[in-house]
Amino acid sequence: MKANALAYCASFIALAFGSCTQTSKNESASDMPRSVPVAHVTVLDTTIYNEYVADIQAVKNVEVRARLSGFLEKIYVEEGSEVKAGQVLFKINDEEYKADLSKAEAVLNNAIADAKTVELEKQRTQTLVKNNIVSKTDLELAGAKLKAAQSRVAEARSVLQFAKSRLGYTLVRAPFSGRIDRIPLKAGSLLEEGSLLTSVSDLSAVNVYFSISEKEYLGIAADSGYKRNGFKKTVKLSLANGQVYPYPGEAAFAESEFASQTGTISLKARFENPNRLLKHGASGKISVPVETGEILAVHQKSVFEIQDRTYVYMVDSKNRVKMTPFSAGQRVGHYYTVNSGLAKGDKIVFEGTQSLRDGIQIDPKAMDAKPGAHLAKN
Repeated sequence: MKANALAYCASFIALAFGSCTQTSKNESASDMPRSVPVAHVTVLDTTIYNEYVADIQAVKNVEVRARLSGFLEKIYVEEGSEVKAGQVLFKINDEEYKADLSKAEAVLNNAIADAKTVELEKQRTQTLVKNNIVSKTDLELAGAKLKAAQSRVAEARSVLQFAKSRLGYTLVRAPFSGRIDRIPLKAGSLLEEGSLLTSVSDLSAVNVYFSISEKEYLGIAADSGYKRNGFKKTVKLSLANGQVYPYPGEAAFAESEFASQTGTISLKARFENPNRLLKHGASGKISVPVETGEILAVHQKSVFEIQDRTYVYMVDSKNRVKMTPFSAGQRVGHYYTVNSGLAKGDKIVFEGTQSLRDGIQIDPKAMDAKPGAHLAKN
């Protein structure tokens, strides 16, 4: 019995000793610094763009409207087709206007005949005055009648010209070369003066309008280049599907006043459109370069947010991490640009920030965080 008790005590002591040894090993392991990937604040040689909502308009876009009332007799073109300047697009029934023209011609001929009769009467009166048969008053009266007759001729010519013009308006022509839009009416429709027939767009080039704030305008105005030459800057256009339009544009101010409702001022960028890809009324985004050259940046894996502020874990000379706030700018690829708060050469934790806490010591493992050759702004 005594031997069993001694054996039990020995087993308990061995178990306790083994447990203490294991606990000591675990504590030692937990005190060892964690291996964490670190990198330096990156320097990007790139261009930063500001993006603005764009309104795309053809260089020329005109509504084609009827200048007369009447029945739409014929349509010579198809919707969406290309037309040339002066090409006949529509014909309005012209019977009434031909009749008006014939009437105007008859009135003119009568006026000319009356004027000729009055002129002969004046010449006869002049002969009688020379022979002292009638007085000079009769000659003056004949002269006044001739002037009145000549005025009636001029009036008749004006009416005739008006009738010719109205007859010409029955053929509706393209004001310039371009592409026509939808044709809302069909042949046989009754037109009122001013009825919309279609619209024509010259899409050889487009104007893209966008607006900037007063603060952004003042930033442009502070540039010495703006003071010397006015604001002209090469810009890019992104289409609705996210693709970048292959041709660059040149932006310039389109207005001289700020809009009172929005506090913005409009700019216009002109883009060539040789393939007619851009259409009147389309939308997109204008990208205006605002900063070019070496720009500080940190990878998105290094950044975390707390209450709308951005932070990284900076690594000091003793390999301890410190939660450091910084002002983040725009996104370029997978990187945040740095406005302030970090400097070139600062060492920061590259990834795994969720499991760190302020002040702990780490075992830093350097890695290359340089960006790829091609970066696109998000």
